[in-house]
Amino acid sequence: MAGNESDSGNSTIEQIYQKKTPLEHILLRPDTYVGSIEMQDNKLWVWDSDQQTMVFRQIQYVPGLYKIFDEILVNAADNYQRDKRMNKIEVTLDPERGMISVWNNGRGIPTAIHQEYGIYVPELIFGQLLTSSNYDDTKKKTTGGRNGYGAKLANVFSKKFIVETADSERMQKFTMEWTCNMSKKSEPVITKLKKSEDYTCITFYPDLERFGMASLNKDILDLMTKRVYDMAGSTGKSVKVFLNKKEIPIKNFKDYIDLYIKDSTMPKSFEIPGERWEVGVSISEGVFQQVSFVNSICTSKGGTHVTHVADQLINAISGAVQKKFKKLEVKNNQIKQHLWIFVNCLIENPCFDSQTKETMTLKPSAFGSKCELSEKFIKEVVNCGIIDHVVAFAKAKTEAQLGKKVKSKKNEKIYLNKLEDANLAGSRNSKECTLILTEGDSAKTMAIAGIEVVGRDKFGAFPLKGKLLNVREASHKQLMANEEIQNIMKIVGLQPKKEYADLSELRYGCIMIMADQDLDGSHIKGLIINLIHFFWPGLLKTTGFVKEFITPIVKATKGQQSISFYTLHEYEAWSKAEDRKAWNIKYYKGLGTSTNKEAREYFENIQRHRIEFLYDNEEHDGDSIDMAFNKKRADDRKRWLAALEPDTFLDMSEPQITVSDFINKELILFSNYDNIRSIPSIVDGLKPGQRKIIFSCFKRKLKADIKVAQLSGYVGEHSAYHHGEQSLATTIVGLAQNFVGSNNINLLLPIGQFGTRILGGKDMASPRYIFTNLSQVTRKMFILEDDYLLDYQEEEGQRIEPHWYVPVIPLALINGAEGIGTGWSTNVPPYNPIELIQAYRDRINGQSFDSIDLAPWFKGYTGTLEWMDRSGGGYEVKGVFERLNGNILRITELPIKKWTTDYKKFLEDLAQLENPIVTDIKEYHTENRVDFHIEVPTLNNLTDSEIMKTFKLQTTLSLSNLVLFNSERKIKKYQGINEIMEEHYLIREYFYNKRKAFLVDKLSVEVAMISNKVRFILMVINNELVINKKQKTVLVAELRRKGFTTKSELDKMFTSPQIHQSDKEVQENDQEESDAGAIKAKEYDYLLSMPLWSLTHEKVEQLKREEQDKIHELEVLKNTSIYDMWNQDLDELKKAIEEEWETEERERNKNPAARGKGKKTTKRAPKAANKENKPPVSKPPTKIITQSDDESKVKPVKLKPTKEASKETIEEVTETTSDSSDFKNPFGARKRKGNNQARDKGKKAKLMPSAEMIIASETEDEEFEL
Repeated sequence: MAGNESDSGNSTIEQIYQKKTPLEHILLRPDTYVGSIEMQDNKLWVWDSDQQTMVFRQIQYVPGLYKIFDEILVNAADNYQRDKRMNKIEVTLDPERGMISVWNNGRGIPTAIHQEYGIYVPELIFGQLLTSSNYDDTKKKTTGGRNGYGAKLANVFSKKFIVETADSERMQKFTMEWTCNMSKKSEPVITKLKKSEDYTCITFYPDLERFGMASLNKDILDLMTKRVYDMAGSTGKSVKVFLNKKEIPIKNFKDYIDLYIKDSTMPKSFEIPGERWEVGVSISEGVFQQVSFVNSICTSKGGTHVTHVADQLINAISGAVQKKFKKLEVKNNQIKQHLWIFVNCLIENPCFDSQTKETMTLKPSAFGSKCELSEKFIKEVVNCGIIDHVVAFAKAKTEAQLGKKVKSKKNEKIYLNKLEDANLAGSRNSKECTLILTEGDSAKTMAIAGIEVVGRDKFGAFPLKGKLLNVREASHKQLMANEEIQNIMKIVGLQPKKEYADLSELRYGCIMIMADQDLDGSHIKGLIINLIHFFWPGLLKTTGFVKEFITPIVKATKGQQSISFYTLHEYEAWSKAEDRKAWNIKYYKGLGTSTNKEAREYFENIQRHRIEFLYDNEEHDGDSIDMAFNKKRADDRKRWLAALEPDTFLDMSEPQITVSDFINKELILFSNYDNIRSIPSIVDGLKPGQRKIIFSCFKRKLKADIKVAQLSGYVGEHSAYHHGEQSLATTIVGLAQNFVGSNNINLLLPIGQFGTRILGGKDMASPRYIFTNLSQVTRKMFILEDDYLLDYQEEEGQRIEPHWYVPVIPLALINGAEGIGTGWSTNVPPYNPIELIQAYRDRINGQSFDSIDLAPWFKGYTGTLEWMDRSGGGYEVKGVFERLNGNILRITELPIKKWTTDYKKFLEDLAQLENPIVTDIKEYHTENRVDFHIEVPTLNNLTDSEIMKTFKLQTTLSLSNLVLFNSERKIKKYQGINEIMEEHYLIREYFYNKRKAFLVDKLSVEVAMISNKVRFILMVINNELVINKKQKTVLVAELRRKGFTTKSELDKMFTSPQIHQSDKEVQENDQEESDAGAIKAKEYDYLLSMPLWSLTHEKVEQLKREEQDKIHELEVLKNTSIYDMWNQDLDELKKAIEEEWETEERERNKNPAARGKGKKTTKRAPKAANKENKPPVSKPPTKIITQSDDESKVKPVKLKPTKEASKETIEEVTETTSDSSDFKNPFGARKRKGNNQARDKGKKAKLMPSAEMIIASETEDEEFEL
């Protein structure tokens, strides 16, 4: 742009607009060519002659002077690329004379006259600007020269510049001298060589005045010496390099790297990944470092060649960090900051950001070679300790950022929602203040009610929203986003990782935890202790800084007397010695159960309710905390839990407890429970929450549709469920889901929107809007008669679900199992129930499970499962695709549990890459079927295996984590599904023996009962027994004299121990007898409560027929083997499953578009290979009932009531029975009718149903009255 002439004052046009020769321009604007010619302060790597190593220090130097020396040095190295016979470079630095000389014995410069320019070639090269042998870009060269300046810049910036070269081809030596910044020159001197030799020597005297220097100072000499060492390291072992006539003791690039890393403990990795590449790697302390050379040019600022190497390492390290620390967010730049990379490479026709050549800018695709680091080298780098550095740095950065976010002054008023701040918090008396951290808002309300007693000056309260974050495993993002932890820090006045010598620095001198006395409350306490130990271990060591406030879990009251229990163990020990009936027992499910009055009572006796945590030493207490919360110590937690004793509990009667005692006696109970609720039982395949739902459905005799929300409430009420109803509703929905990848058999029916494979079930409707019911398969899986043989639990005085049910085949293998607990996790794949049924038939027939080959199976899945013959075994799960016309790829199935919406997001990401793999996506799927049509421009170039990999259509299904609770309720890792089947089989076999014994007893009781009724009616009809106008006690005594069987005697006919009354109940019955030797009236209610119209001959005949039928049925049962019973159950289960699946298929086929295409293929494990991975089958225990020799000949008999036993008759029998004669009910509820219900109000529920009840239950549906 033209300037304004008036701006130039008195200058003439000629003075304003000037033309310069190239030489004048270089001298006028040197920074364009050689960099700055002014003295600069910079921190650079230089040679330290004293330490004989490279040091990174502050120096004063002139970049332009350094550059002209470097150009001459690189010229010498370039000659080696042209002539591999060259083996020596000699450099002389003479600071006294201000002289620099560089000599090499490579091919000499031709001493011929250039025909076009009419001068000698050496003069042309060194004395004419913009001359070069590097202008032909069609030739691939690995030299440093490029733009035609190079050595000529050294001539321009020198007072004297001498060139001497020997040309063996012409046997001539050329010598020429330039002076005054190349403006003057001598005539070339050509002499004959005495011997055949080649060499070139450049000697120059830099114009130091132009560089603002009087002489070559120590700093510039150390920098130049470093460049001479660079040459020794980068040119290779074939070239010896000398400095001032002394050989540089560096043989190769690996030796050169050692000049930087003298510390023998510093990890170093080195590799030559190709002829043109040498790479070394070490660890840098928080700042990325690189030392790199391109064609012997020192690229002090790196460039694309360094990035090319670094990216490979960063990606590998990032993957390793994410695998080891999944929750730690580490960016690639953070990893890069811990790398120190050394690169020496030869690049074809390199280009740089400037003439100073500090940064190479050539794209990797034009390098002329690839630097592909080997897996071995990358693994060595990954394992060199860099991960620990990266993680430590990332955590330190997180702590610094977190500290900045929560920073506050001690005396600053804190305004936080829901905080009830102590009046003296932050004052000079702050160390006397206590912050109560409560489990939720209701607990805070209770704390406020209690604080009324001790005063608000020194007590504050703040509610926690739930469980605190495990900071030991938290990511940076989690910590920065976690308001709860930040709020605690602000309130107390804490800074992350700061050491506090005095509590007076804080706003509070004590934290007191007020959590529920249940297992989840213990976890909350542990998480808070973990927080303090992780960030401020010194505070935990301070006596009294962390305390807990305990409240009763059970309270027993009798009159004015009240006893509080702080552990269930303490209560149970008391209840065994006391008559509980005389006491009113109150269970406290949480802090919210306590009234405000009780809260004040707690605080009035605060010394009893406050317990201090003591930190004795790091070895016990610190290690205990780390073991409990450090993710890496899963194996330690397994051993910890394995050593758990059954009666472990923490004594709450002491005012102080050690942290290790808390971990090992209280928190361990939560950790154990965490596994129980996360990992199912091998016996019934259910987790506790699922089992409670099934139990409640059975107890309710669920036959009509019910809202999920309504069922949640029922389950919570009848099974002592302690968690939120929303969690329960989610579990109910999970039991009912039947889309691909959910359940092979859904135990509940999904009536409404229960979720689909589109979102993996997350698209379910609200529990208020959807209904469910028991599937017809469920009662075929869990046989009704087994309910009376199970071991039921009791909680809060209420009988709840059994420890486990006993399904006909293992549900754990039908629907699979996934779960993460403490120290343990599980991943059991699902199998085809029809194949499992056949496997059990084969086992019943004597075949070993070892010889039975089963593969995982997912209902409705159309992909393939192929056996992987690798260590541990497993299957490769593959989706389905097909190539359509053009570049269209159709995907019709995804790997299992890869949901449609998630996969769509993955495809969209592929479409948004810089070079998109996908250019168009069309969707044709339904809620049941996947159907993507995607446009892939390179489709025809991709093999099928490449498509699988690129589009993530394959995954693996492992068989290495088959973890379940065994029948003894101990966690166990199984070696294969055959071991699981065998263990379940033996348990199920044992229960078939028990069931048969129970049914034999049941029919025997029924026969005896009918016989007594027939005799009773006949005696009344024949006036042998007069029942009118007699007191009941007299009548009962007469029945006893006449030998009628009592209800207690009928009970004792059951051989199963669950049937009999406990000793305590017998004692209670004995105490109720009105006279010595008297029989209770209810012992004959089954006779005396019959309706008057039953006392007829017709009724007698009917009962006699029933008796014969029962006797016949009993004989048939005794001759029926348990295996015939089992096969019959398998028949009915198979039929129910097939009917259920047919119903589902009909529903799907109502929408033709929803019909799946393709056929699922499973490539099973080869027989021989599979056997290697299967454990030997354990030997079965001795059977309770031994099968007779000819039992196998008995045909299966379906046990049903006789045809003569009509529904009307059954109702009659039911009406004639009294509730007081009922056997115990497994669900704790009893059938009551008429006045009997009022009469027995308040009586305790018993374990088994009565004999009459069993008779009455035998309808065509074979349902017991529960």
